[in-house]
Amino acid sequence: MRGQVFAAFLLVRLLLLFTLPWEGVLAYGDLLHYYNVAALPGWPLRDYWVEYPPLWPWLAELLYRMVQGNRVAFVYAAALLFSAAQAGAAVLLWEALDALWPQPERNRRILLFVALTEPLFYTWAYFDPLPLFFWLAAWHAWRQGRDGLAGLWVAVGTLLKWFPLLLLPAWWRVAPQRAWRSTGIALALLVLPWAAAFRLSPTMARASLLSQTQKGSWETVWALMDGNLRTGLFGPLRERFDPQAALQKQGKPARVPPWATLVAFGALGLVAWARFSAPSEARTAGFVGLTWVLFALWSPGYSVQWLLYVLPWLLLALPWPQARVLAPGLVVAHVLEWPILLSRGLWWGLWLTVPLRTLLLVLAGIRLAQVALASHHAAPTGGEA
Repeated sequence: MRGQVFAAFLLVRLLLLFTLPWEGVLAYGDLLHYYNVAALPGWPLRDYWVEYPPLWPWLAELLYRMVQGNRVAFVYAAALLFSAAQAGAAVLLWEALDALWPQPERNRRILLFVALTEPLFYTWAYFDPLPLFFWLAAWHAWRQGRDGLAGLWVAVGTLLKWFPLLLLPAWWRVAPQRAWRSTGIALALLVLPWAAAFRLSPTMARASLLSQTQKGSWETVWALMDGNLRTGLFGPLRERFDPQAALQKQGKPARVPPWATLVAFGALGLVAWARFSAPSEARTAGFVGLTWVLFALWSPGYSVQWLLYVLPWLLLALPWPQARVLAPGLVVAHVLEWPILLSRGLWWGLWLTVPLRTLLLVLAGIRLAQVALASHHAAPTGGEA
């Protein structure tokens, strides 16, 4: 049945991609951006800086060379790769739901996930399905007691995007003796590629590592307060050869320093972590989701494709009446922001979509906290983590 979920998801996605016009495949996403960066002379993190951890830029460069620089082939190959990762994420979510909910409940939750993500261009026009897949793979390995493999998948996911590290606080609370091994393996494997990048080109590697910290605020309540009505895009590609361009502050300065809000949200996280006791699998899933929500609410910037990282935890942890409202509600809020309003130049729409999305994330965080911090007898049925 799990193989059928993967095959069905991928088959529908293939039909979608191959029947859409070229503009539809690009779908307001970053596929052409990935191609243009890969087409720059040399290798990322050695000859020019990039805004991501090293794994995806290196994979994109390999893909570019495999298709011999053909733009159409690159775009379709990347879209299919991301689609396969999203299909794999659906299978891993199925596995996790199977351990928590009876069959009818599991079926309608995975059906909702597939219905929300199958047509959603975030799942083929951005590379976020790749870290999402490894995040859920790490969760799956941990549930099976394979701590070393869980650490490996955390490392791979984090080399794509930093979010899989947010599994670690829950693991340290659930089973510190197991978390030692997973964390050690994850950090060791995470350091090696970065060390190689710094050895090849310390200047470009440093610029790549620090570039995201210089972006200022975008698409958050903090951005609205700062007067930054913009997305998180960087400047022209020619700047990629200048490491100083990655270190220049973008946008208007923050009115509330991120370190101050980090103290506040960090304190909330520590309180939740201290109260997170007698964990079951459902409560652990709720705590992971809560950790991500706290990060998203604190972050000075937010990108709409980050939606993919919260949906699985809502469907794993929340009671159905809450999950079936919050998950579609978040999808609507994100799509309203991009592409419906911003792609048409309606920047005033951020004053509508950002508060709406933030409110939904706050409600999701409250509900996830109620699950994560519930007493042993009040939590949803599920196996021990």
